Amino acid sequence: MKAEPPESSSAPEVGGGWPVITGWAKATLSPKGPLLWQTLLHKSACLSCAWGTGGQNGGFVDELGEPLQRCLKSVEAIGAELQAAVPESVFAGRSVAELQALTSLEADRLGRLSHPLILREGGSHYERLGWDEVFKLAEAAFRRPPQRVASYSSGRSSNEAAYLLQLLLRAWGSNNLADCSDLCHAPSTVGLNEVFGSGTSMVSLESLQQADCVVLVGSNAPANHPRLMNELIRLRERGGSVIVINPVLEVGLLKFGSPAFPIKSMLRGSEIASLFLQPVPGSDTAVFLGIQKALLEAGQIRHAFLAAHAEGSDAVLEQLRVTSWEAISACCGLSREELEHAAAVIARSNGVVFAWAMGITHHANGTANVHAIANTALLSGNVGRPGAGTMPIRGHSNVQGFGSMGVTVKLRAEMQQALEALLGRPLSSVPGYDTRALIEAAEAGEVDTLLCLGGNLWGANPDSQQARRALGRIDTVMYLATKPNQGHFHGLGARQTLVLPVFNRFETPHRTTTESGNNFVRLNEPGTTHLKRADLISEVGFLAELARRLMGHDPIDWGRLQDPVYVRQLIGRTVPGYGPIAGIDATRQEFSVEGRVFEQPSFPTPSGKARMEPTPLPALELPEPAHFGGLAPGESGLVLALITARSYGQHNTVVYKAGDAYRAMPHRQTILMNRADLARTGLAAHQRVTVQGEAGTLEGIEIIPGEIREGAALMFYPEVNAIIRAPVDPRSGTPAFKRVPVLVRGGLRPLATVPGAASAGAGAG
Repeated sequence: MKAEPPESSSAPEVGGGWPVITGWAKATLSPKGPLLWQTLLHKSACLSCAWGTGGQNGGFVDELGEPLQRCLKSVEAIGAELQAAVPESVFAGRSVAELQALTSLEADRLGRLSHPLILREGGSHYERLGWDEVFKLAEAAFRRPPQRVASYSSGRSSNEAAYLLQLLLRAWGSNNLADCSDLCHAPSTVGLNEVFGSGTSMVSLESLQQADCVVLVGSNAPANHPRLMNELIRLRERGGSVIVINPVLEVGLLKFGSPAFPIKSMLRGSEIASLFLQPVPGSDTAVFLGIQKALLEAGQIRHAFLAAHAEGSDAVLEQLRVTSWEAISACCGLSREELEHAAAVIARSNGVVFAWAMGITHHANGTANVHAIANTALLSGNVGRPGAGTMPIRGHSNVQGFGSMGVTVKLRAEMQQALEALLGRPLSSVPGYDTRALIEAAEAGEVDTLLCLGGNLWGANPDSQQARRALGRIDTVMYLATKPNQGHFHGLGARQTLVLPVFNRFETPHRTTTESGNNFVRLNEPGTTHLKRADLISEVGFLAELARRLMGHDPIDWGRLQDPVYVRQLIGRTVPGYGPIAGIDATRQEFSVEGRVFEQPSFPTPSGKARMEPTPLPALELPEPAHFGGLAPGESGLVLALITARSYGQHNTVVYKAGDAYRAMPHRQTILMNRADLARTGLAAHQRVTVQGEAGTLEGIEIIPGEIREGAALMFYPEVNAIIRAPVDPRSGTPAFKRVPVLVRGGLRPLATVPGAASAGAGAG
């Protein structure tokens, strides 16, 4: 395997820019360049994030007809799908034990899956098998008590596959529909539903372009959602403001060079953040309480708006009055003046969009964080009108579509009633397993069969050993996938593990749809695969055939669901806001989901008003070193709040590049630390240290000094999952990946104490 060149040892001064052009040139001028260009121009949605483009306007064009909207991350994702088939010698010649030694990057670069595979109980190698045997095994595995059958899914699949998955499980009697969103934006869905009665973005792309301020929280958009940067560049050019709130000073959020603006942006980069706040990790609720308190004291609360359009504001305002500035600043590590400055920018703006990613949701109080943001939007009157509102930034390209299709353990009452009418009977009332509950149930021996529609369940979970144990107690685990990933080698079933190759989005032989993070439904045209002599199946085809074998014509004609046109007709009948999809094959008209974008302050709650509630300051104490077994005599160390993060060249658990040039982290076994923390402990840049979490230890980790909040550190997911046990937000079930206690060991000086590290102001410095 060809080695990657080492990443630069110093961080760039601008995100994006020439490296993006270089990456494009390297990819598109390669031997598979013509096929890559053909795919880029194909009428299908981007494979990467939910801010991607594509569909009926063509691969480079967004829903407003704007061209040149493709990022390098999209190119990387497509390039990985255009690999040759995995050589026969890989599975025939390498044992599972050998395959388990592969990194995420190495597993992905094995190539495309081209034939069904099975690892049988007691076996050491994956073996080929035919689809007839696959379906016999799958049917037998499903014929277990419904509560012992479960699924897990990834947001790269289509709406049609998602709808069939949940229909199959619910008709069979199971609500165990775990999804990758349980591990990322579930707090956004839960929190926004509680406040506004709708769990998605209330801001369309057109509405965003009317804002003059964006508050961007817990997002590394230059790496994870590069196309969003074009909108921030435009906003700054029209005189608007961007307030960035992030414990890590990400270079691309300071300055970004976008190829979409070759003259005014590419050469020197565009200014992004007009104000950058670096709070203590996990203190976001305190940050927004401070902004709210500053608005209150400056007389900038929209009281008439609240009286007309919100409930519960009195309790929220009372909390602001009784919460002291000292308590707020001690918790978040930001001064009163910094928070007042942010509030002043919001107050003088005509329209503010509050946007966030997993830096908000990956906390033990993730849902409360979302409530705090929603409260701030309401108190300042920035909801229910063009150019203003709340906008969670989703990761996977169709993760929001999966929620719309009913792949959730919190099914909306309106959709439940429609499904019950379709099936002619009540759905099971037994609560389903979300992703963390699924792992716990499997570890307890309560799951017999697991069907994974894409994704990497093993790699996406904290505490990798627990995930391995849990999956190892499930009789049958089935993975529908386009490429191998580490989960196929570590997440093995007790009796049998099946890895089943499927078409990807741009080669599926029938039309599919996806939904963007801003509620826009795109139609993807059919395609063909470049793989020769491959034995692939469409996800719709597999799910419909399994349902037919299990249920025949009861209570609907499951065999007819092989036709995606019919699936879309059922979606139009049963999924709220999706009526136009029933005729999309004839009209080719893409659409925005009805009832999601609020241009008037009227919400789908019982009263039509938003529902506010107080958000308590979080407790952010870090444990003492004794929690990890203490330090050896003469050993220095420091307990830090660890942020787990993806690198620039990564999508979810799939790694495309080993290093991260933006953060000057040249490989995966690194830890980003604040220079002041290094000075206190006698640790040095590029020193190799031991990082100990509550689930294990990683040795030989290289220290990279960086612009990160004092008392915090950053390491790469999924590798760091091997050592962490992340607490879970009880309201959403999402793990707190962005604040995990770890002990960094190394050096010869005694333990140094970070000011406030064991108090509510952890790392306030």
